[in-house]
Amino acid sequence: MLTCITFSVISCLILLLYFPIGGAIDQSLMRPWMDQFGHFFYRDNYYLVQWNHKYLKNIFILGYVSFLFLWLASFKLERLKPYRWRYGYMFWVSIFSTGVVGLLKSQSRHACPWNMTHVTPTGFIWDFSATYGHCFPGGHASTGFALMTGFFVYRLVSKKYAYLFLFLALTLGFIMGWGQMMRGAHFLSHNLWTAWIIWSLNVVLYAVFYKKFQQNTLSLSR
Repeated sequence: MLTCITFSVISCLILLLYFPIGGAIDQSLMRPWMDQFGHFFYRDNYYLVQWNHKYLKNIFILGYVSFLFLWLASFKLERLKPYRWRYGYMFWVSIFSTGVVGLLKSQSRHACPWNMTHVTPTGFIWDFSATYGHCFPGGHASTGFALMTGFFVYRLVSKKYAYLFLFLALTLGFIMGWGQMMRGAHFLSHNLWTAWIIWSLNVVLYAVFYKKFQQNTLSLSR
């Protein structure tokens, strides 16, 4: 548990020091997807809009909802009862973490990269005074990163499944976030902060419910 907390603190400091929103790293990673006038090549790309932003997100939502159905079914089906805590925690914490990201995004003044470029006679400039807002942290990537909850759900039960969930969360979260970067919807820092927020929320909630996890693990081992 101490390792998870330490990682949260260190990663927060790294983000604050080396990944400022709209900083040099953010700008350099956006440049390959832009023309000389600051227009994003793939903003309306069918595969990024439909497959990455729509269908992939819906698949994840369906997956999270399946845990809700399993949790509800555990109140009726005796064979699912031992796993009720696991199913419920997976659903409610995933929804809570993505909801927090969505709430922060709805109140944010940070604009999306595609609203921050202004054409000049020689190309374009970044306008960091843009106040269209509602673009930080990255909401789309949160759907993938929310799989981190599975790492904590299985941490005491199965290291194999725990790290599988963590691997899938990071891989799919960054794939979804990168697709949005290619469109000009988000900077890398937006997605990194999304990952940090979801991880840190999970660390806090896991600490709060740690005894319950221990009790549930003991009951399953009997």
